[in-house]
Amino acid sequence: MTDIGSRNVFDSDHDTFRASVRRFFEERVVPFHKEWEKQGFCPRSLWKEAGENGFLGVAMPEEYGGAGTDILYSSVIWEEQSYAGASGPGFHLHSEIVMPYLLNYGSEEQKKNYLPKLASGDCIGAIAMTEPSAGSDLQGIKTNAVRKDGQWVINGSKTYITNGGNSDLAIVVAKTGDKGTKVAHGISLFLVDTNLPGFTKGNLLQKLGMKAQDTCELFFDNVTVPDSALLGEENKGFYYLMNELPQERLLIAGMAISACEAMYEWTREFVKDRKAFGRTIADLQTVKHRMADMKMQIAAGRSFYDDCLLRHNEGKLDSATASMAKAWLTDLQCKVADEGVQLHGGAGYMWEYPICRAYADARVQRIYGGSNEIMKELIARTI
Repeated sequence: MTDIGSRNVFDSDHDTFRASVRRFFEERVVPFHKEWEKQGFCPRSLWKEAGENGFLGVAMPEEYGGAGTDILYSSVIWEEQSYAGASGPGFHLHSEIVMPYLLNYGSEEQKKNYLPKLASGDCIGAIAMTEPSAGSDLQGIKTNAVRKDGQWVINGSKTYITNGGNSDLAIVVAKTGDKGTKVAHGISLFLVDTNLPGFTKGNLLQKLGMKAQDTCELFFDNVTVPDSALLGEENKGFYYLMNELPQERLLIAGMAISACEAMYEWTREFVKDRKAFGRTIADLQTVKHRMADMKMQIAAGRSFYDDCLLRHNEGKLDSATASMAKAWLTDLQCKVADEGVQLHGGAGYMWEYPICRAYADARVQRIYGGSNEIMKELIARTI
């Protein structure tokens, strides 16, 4: 299910690009990933290598260090990362979430200052949104920014921040509206360099899965930034966040269905090799039927995702459809992971097998980017 050239949404140029991305993950990521899992982060040198190969911010305009490609090239990268079973590198968040905020809402000065460095891997980006009391519900945000003497003073904390430990730049979501202002009219985004006085990174968090992906808390103690650090307009942050969510949810869905395909292939190889009762377990009817059921569900999910991908490439992917893709395909990812572990037997419970690591990695997919319960609420609004 992971063969290059087997999907109509991609042309030969996309397939050639995919081959180079696949080689990069196979040669420069997979052999070292277990060690990175132990240390809890990927080395900065990997980001530089990715930038040198043109794998960061590929869809950004050439004038800002990108390749000016369509979103299909971006999807190739996040799909190949899932095929490799390498959840550590936070390339997708850096390239497809952080960089688009800058491109879409940043001033020319901000874009020229940050985007080329993000595309080269010299600067690693994070988005600081989630707080201990604010996840899917932005109403609970307490981090605030107060204007003082032509500058902004930021206080508060963030948690579960992907790329937080390695980050050089954080897009910080903060309250700027007057007391009593509705959250939709009182949130702003700030570009904050992580080396500023008062900015502190917490210890790397110990997670169930995605162990090589550095995740930490961020603390802001009177962090002072100039007025030029404001991203977009004051108090428009909520609208910017809502505008960018369809792409975030699409990439989560894309990594989910790609993980499903990878897990299917790992399981297929295992059951065809594992012997029991004098034959391979792939010869048992119950195993055949379970594999067939997995393949049907994955094929249907892939078809829906590819349709969403094409819609997004044309600027036509709406929030409800992106929410459907995210909710359905991450649910499917967890089901396929569970089935894959079961068909691996005791081996599926061993960390050395990719199906075990994929099982642990899958669980958070139904939580971040908006929990699947929230996705269903958003979908229900269109009924």
